Amino acid sequence: MQTILDLIVDVLSQPAILVALIAFIGLVVQKKPASVVTSGTIKTILGFLVLSAGASVVVQSLEPFGKIFQHAFGVQGVVPNNEAIISIALEKYGTTAALIMVFGMLVNILIARVSNLKFIFLTGHHTFYMAAFLAIILTVGHIKGVLTVVLGALILGLIMAVFPALAQPTMRKITGNDQVALGHFGTVSYWAAGEVGKLFKGRSKSTEEINFPKGLSFLRESTISISLTMILLYLIASLFAGVGYVHDEISKDQNFIVFSLIQGVTFAAGVFIILTGVRLILAEIVPAFKGISEKLVPHSKPALDCPIVFPYAQNAVLIGFFVSFLTGVLGMFVMFLIGGVVILPGVVPHFFLGATSGVFGNARGGIKGAIAGSALNGLLITFLPLLFLPFLGDLGLASTTFSDTDFLVVGIVFGNIVKYLGIVGLIIGIIITAVVAIVLQKRGRTASEATKS
Repeated sequence: MQTILDLIVDVLSQPAILVALIAFIGLVVQKKPASVVTSGTIKTILGFLVLSAGASVVVQSLEPFGKIFQHAFGVQGVVPNNEAIISIALEKYGTTAALIMVFGMLVNILIARVSNLKFIFLTGHHTFYMAAFLAIILTVGHIKGVLTVVLGALILGLIMAVFPALAQPTMRKITGNDQVALGHFGTVSYWAAGEVGKLFKGRSKSTEEINFPKGLSFLRESTISISLTMILLYLIASLFAGVGYVHDEISKDQNFIVFSLIQGVTFAAGVFIILTGVRLILAEIVPAFKGISEKLVPHSKPALDCPIVFPYAQNAVLIGFFVSFLTGVLGMFVMFLIGGVVILPGVVPHFFLGATSGVFGNARGGIKGAIAGSALNGLLITFLPLLFLPFLGDLGLASTTFSDTDFLVVGIVFGNIVKYLGIVGLIIGIIITAVVAIVLQKRGRTASEATKS
């Protein structure tokens, strides 16, 4: 039984395999020739592997930067990082997390089938992270056994449909269509960025319309501007940390200028690879998903990982990361001055959430929207962990925590419900969330259709 469960989790937690399986089913349902089914399935896997490879390159480039930054300012504290906290949690909650994930995905499909929340969440690793997260929250809240799996699966399946619905109005504006949704648990940040962006509607041009002087026109090429920005950040951080430290501990005897140059361009290369993977995925998954949308779960949409929006506003990606990280640094110093727990700026979440928030803010309010939206994200992922840490139980002592806003918001909301209202309150909370989401989705669709007409 455990072997079968491990196999299922391995398949479902791998985005490349999961989305390729969906593409395969969609093409088969459309009765496409075997050659088309084979080609579409393999290209979908290829696209996700390319995207994952790019993400790995970005993360590997950011890792030494985080160490240099931490040494430069001599601050110790809690580092938000999903992968780190999950690796610790799985030792205790692994089986429960696996069961919540499997049944949660079934609940997601059922909700998409019977309600107007027509979103199928396909970011497998985030689904697994949220399943483990819910296992922790419910267990710390003294919910045990089968009930943990049942309630965890209901919450997981529900939020896998609700969060993409929350982001979809701005997603339609970003992509120019209603074919793809966002499936990434930083949606509270993205939605908030879009709402803040509305304050600047019509008052700021798009980040993609930035007019560079003739001598700086090469900065229009996103890979160039990203490279130069990251090289500069590396150089500044290295100077603050001390050239000797970088030389001895980080760069393995490589000159710090050469090291900064290589790491900055490596980061840009990772972003370039991500964009290539996204284009491959979109070219295959959208046509393939029509089979599922038309036959199995009518009118449903695939909810995909956050880099799916990067090609639509590449300048906003850079602005969003930079502003979010800077906000996190300022927030860190504020906490340091106040005293108590200090949340260190995790470079990886600031990149992925900050960049995506920049794209969402830009879609609604141009450059000013991108700046304000990503700054708001920086504040959220810096200060929300302070409210969330008490709900991690013993894991709250591990010097790391969940980094993305949806984990933090879900943890704070449902953690408090479990703590003060118990199981009955949790069930009522699930029902209220579902009803409110369905009603708001109906109103949103009606308003959207009225605008079009």
